[in-house]
Amino acid sequence: MKAIVAPQPGGPDVLTLAEVPAPVPGPGEVLIDVVAAGINRADVQQRRGFYPPPAGASTILGLEVSGRIAGFGPNVTRPFSLGDKVVALLSGGGYAEQVAVPAGQVLPLPGGVDVVTAASLPEVAATVYSNLFMTAQLQPGETVLIHGGTGGIGVMAVQLAKAAGARVIATAGSDEKAAMLTGYLGADLAINYRSQDFVELVREHTAGLGANVILDVVGAKYLAQNVQALALYGRLVVIGLQGGTTAELDLGALLAKRAAVIGTTLRARPAEEKATIMDGVRGHVWPLLASGAVKTLVDKTFPLSQAAAAHEYFDSGAHVGKVLLTL
Repeated sequence: MKAIVAPQPGGPDVLTLAEVPAPVPGPGEVLIDVVAAGINRADVQQRRGFYPPPAGASTILGLEVSGRIAGFGPNVTRPFSLGDKVVALLSGGGYAEQVAVPAGQVLPLPGGVDVVTAASLPEVAATVYSNLFMTAQLQPGETVLIHGGTGGIGVMAVQLAKAAGARVIATAGSDEKAAMLTGYLGADLAINYRSQDFVELVREHTAGLGANVILDVVGAKYLAQNVQALALYGRLVVIGLQGGTTAELDLGALLAKRAAVIGTTLRARPAEEKATIMDGVRGHVWPLLASGAVKTLVDKTFPLSQAAAAHEYFDSGAHVGKVLLTL
């Protein structure tokens, strides 16, 4: 089959279309003919050599796909049929014509979403649902600060938090993106982090109380500011390291707020945990998509053969929402 490979770490130009062995589904796995694959920050980090796949996972990039069921390994208990349109959460292997994945990480398409657009959903929906609601236990009426509000994760997080009855503050890198957060996605407050102080504005917007939950993709660069922005008993959930891995933490400030700093990743979790998360996504997120309460947002699509150009565009930061590869 055809797949995108990265023979050595580097920039987008290292991504190459090649012939590789097709996957064979193992026990409990389904085989999917890929229609589209989502591009995520983790793919970029793997391309650069900073985020190797978990042991036993495909070395091919790609953590989410949409497509059609093409086959079954032994002992698949979930009710799928050949040709079913599905999405899948992967540990790797999505930039390819076919992928094998545990059946528990596969869901039917949500109502009203076409098979290409659906590739924008599994990674971000699973990430947001697991972190905002399973880990941080975001409650109606609480305030959540979402960094990177116009990225794939941010777009989903803003909408799911609003649907859950939370007050949403989100950051973005331009006034235009900030306007989209409030005007299109429904955020209560959008902050241009390049020209505004998010700690000051969070405090102002919450009458000095701070954010109950912060979902952070930046990491070390924002650690001190995030702790300052937290409310009493606040929960800072770090899911990305775009701003580095190492920073000093003022434990006194953390203790004074009785707050928590939580670091999580999705990719390396056991298949059983991922299946539980995907069941939650189907029960809580899919109905919101079917009703239109949560919208998909695909910025641009590229053919699989143009993966390098797609990564170059993704790296530019110009996108709002998801960037997809199509087959």
